[in-house]
Amino acid sequence: MAIVGTTIFSHILPVIFGFFGIVMIISGSLEKSNSKLALGVILFIMACVFPYIILSVLI
Repeated sequence: MAIVGTTIFSHILPVIFGFFGIVMIISGSLEKSNSKLALGVILFIMACVFPYIILSVLI
């Protein structure tokens, strides 16, 4: 039986981080704002790596 929080960390949070990462990347590139662009890239990378780090610790 899986731990209860694994669905949150493997399916819900990465989608949220990925969505806002893409929105910030688009917004930063259209407005020529490097801070928004950097925040978007960091959020998107977190969305990609976050499940592997958290789930390897939980399971």
